[in-house]
Amino acid sequence: MRRRAARRSAARLSATGLEVPAPPAWVRWLPAAYVAGVLILEPVTPVQWPVSFLLIAVPVIAAFTWGPVGVAGVTAFAVGFEAVLAGTPCCAGRVSHDLWERHYVASYISTALVGLLGAVLATHRKRQEAHLVNANSVAEALMRTLLRPVPPRVGRLLAAALYRPAVVGSLVGGDLFDICATPAGERAIIGDVRGKGLRAVGTVADILGSFRQVVYEAGDLRQVAAGMERRMTREVESTPDSELFVTAALVEYDSGAQQVTIINHGHVEPVLISGGEVDLVTGPPALPLGLGALLAEQPVAYTCRLARGDVLLLCTDGLVEARDPAGVFYPLLDRLRQRFGGRPAPSPAEVIDFLDTDLPRHAGVLHDDVAALAITPDGTEAPDVQS
Repeated sequence: MRRRAARRSAARLSATGLEVPAPPAWVRWLPAAYVAGVLILEPVTPVQWPVSFLLIAVPVIAAFTWGPVGVAGVTAFAVGFEAVLAGTPCCAGRVSHDLWERHYVASYISTALVGLLGAVLATHRKRQEAHLVNANSVAEALMRTLLRPVPPRVGRLLAAALYRPAVVGSLVGGDLFDICATPAGERAIIGDVRGKGLRAVGTVADILGSFRQVVYEAGDLRQVAAGMERRMTREVESTPDSELFVTAALVEYDSGAQQVTIINHGHVEPVLISGGEVDLVTGPPALPLGLGALLAEQPVAYTCRLARGDVLLLCTDGLVEARDPAGVFYPLLDRLRQRFGGRPAPSPAEVIDFLDTDLPRHAGVLHDDVAALAITPDGTEAPDVQS
């Protein structure tokens, strides 16, 4: 069950895209509602007021949601219905022998022309939707390359992740995370790029590419951080943005010592759920990646016990700074204590599932990207990892 929940949480990375969102039901039923409105008006208006002329707009209304074939059918219906209202006592309750009167004939022709234009518009809309699906497919592939779905088991750790971009319809933002099983132990990163848009996505690609390269090289976590700092320094030098930096937390799990080593580059402090208690894991802070040249000292690593049953939660500031309508920040520690305090150890998937449902209740609309990564020891030996 835990593995199925973890797969669901990993799938959240790509819950959007690859199909055009269906229009609201009221839009799909708008043509029928419009015709019903004309039927209501026709009996209560004088004969000299040709309410049936309003049917000219029906094909354009249908073009918003229907395809060209559907618009053509609606157009034929509208022309026929105009003729019914003009030449029979049906619907109006009175005889009006104006079927071939020149104004009504002009109405038939106008409706047919509007229907032709509506079919053209519907065809163009369908092509645009197909283009949108293709663009979303490319974005989906990019997202899966940058933010790989976290498997339920990585080396000696169970893991689950959550990613929610602030921009509706987008798939990638300025937040990042990854976790890898290496010969030195399981190593993870979570980070937040300063800025938004395509430049932020480019920096995300650089940071994750750097992490995935240096994380397998020989050396401790400080050397991993140093390698990423060098990559960010080159990135800063090649861009006109003098304030480009990335806040990040690097984590390394040692199964033998049952502890994690953490280097916090100005990022949100991790949260530990252990023995029914929920607390921040604090330690010496370091400058964000890209600003290391401002300080000659190397970042300091600190450790935290992580035994079986403990869950370490890494998140970005989009989670802790999400506000409700009254402007109150999301109380992460309080909410985790209410849910998991004094209870049996949760799985990473259960923690992520809780955040995925509880955060929208608090904030409603997100104004910043949200990323979270939860890990716990699985208590088993992992297969050897080749460098």
